[in-house]
Amino acid sequence: MSRKPKKGYFVRGQFVAEGSELDLQLKAELKNFQENSKTELKRESAELQKLGESLLTLRAELLDRLQLPEKLLEALDQVRRITDFEGRRRQMQYIGKLMRGLDEEMLVAVREALDTQRQGSARESLALHEAEQWRDDLIEKDDALQRWLDQHPGTDSQQLRALIRQARKDRQPNQDEISRGMVPRHGRAFREIFQLVKEQLQDE
Repeated sequence: MSRKPKKGYFVRGQFVAEGSELDLQLKAELKNFQENSKTELKRESAELQKLGESLLTLRAELLDRLQLPEKLLEALDQVRRITDFEGRRRQMQYIGKLMRGLDEEMLVAVREALDTQRQGSARESLALHEAEQWRDDLIEKDDALQRWLDQHPGTDSQQLRALIRQARKDRQPNQDEISRGMVPRHGRAFREIFQLVKEQLQDE
């Protein structure tokens, strides 16, 4: 009586019987691989949807430079007009789907455009901080005016001196304000010094 052949399959030339320890091990590895692949796809999908959302913050000239597909531009335009939470969520999912259709070169260009904008914003923040620091020093420190004029000789020194005098006068609290612990006031001269300093720093 002939033996019934075992059910199984070959892997790299090796016969694997169904139900054997090796069979169970291989199936477990396959299942794990499939689950990891699904997780990876979900992660990539979420990342691309987030990247699509970031496009909403991109300045118009940087967005135009990218030359994105018309469908994606229309989808971005539509989501800006949607106020309903659920409608916006669905539209963002659609944008994520369109983002998955972009080639790698286009995705790199999108990330570079966003980086360019972030670097510009960081530079602007630093410039504003520098202007604020100079304004405060000019009002509070007597030697700051000469330091500023040495570094920025093109400044109208008479105008700046007058603004500093006025800003110092404006910030002096009266007795009532002192008794109530109020902070120094900032008048027009305070704002004008900031504007003058900021413009001078930008022009150089």
